[in-house]
Amino acid sequence: MIKIFEKQKKGNGYAVLELIFYISLFVVLSLVVIDAMITMARSFRETSIQAEFVQSGTMMERMSREIRTSYDIDVTSTEADLKLNTKDDDGVEKIIEFKLVGSDIQLWDAGINIGNLNTPNIIVSALTFTQITTAKGKAIRVFLTIKSANDILSRTQDFYDTVVLRGSY
Repeated sequence: MIKIFEKQKKGNGYAVLELIFYISLFVVLSLVVIDAMITMARSFRETSIQAEFVQSGTMMERMSREIRTSYDIDVTSTEADLKLNTKDDDGVEKIIEFKLVGSDIQLWDAGINIGNLNTPNIIVSALTFTQITTAKGKAIRVFLTIKSANDILSRTQDFYDTVVLRGSY
């Protein structure tokens, strides 16, 4: 009987070493998986921020399209707001307005607020309209600066365009 107990004692020593080895291996693999998940989360957040910046280019395109189709600039326009004299599909005159309200660009069509051009995640930090008048026509230079509400680095993206009013020539 004594020999049986001695064999069990030797076997228990190997079991403890195996247990320590497997726990160590599990810890190392867990750390690798957790690090990979953190890296994926950062990459996803960065991709989302870049997608928001790209999507914000549609704001500039919408403003450019409305400017291009108008025939005159309303003289009451300020540097951060723009009023355009244009016509609808039936030829009826109307006013299109772009207003910077807080950190949002609002689109007004014939006195009715259509809504914000930017998404809630996009903060408009600067919007400037500069009127350019020549002997042959009129143009507007648009400068837009945005940032993402989700970006902890507070990076900004600038958009700018100069658009000729087609109805003015």
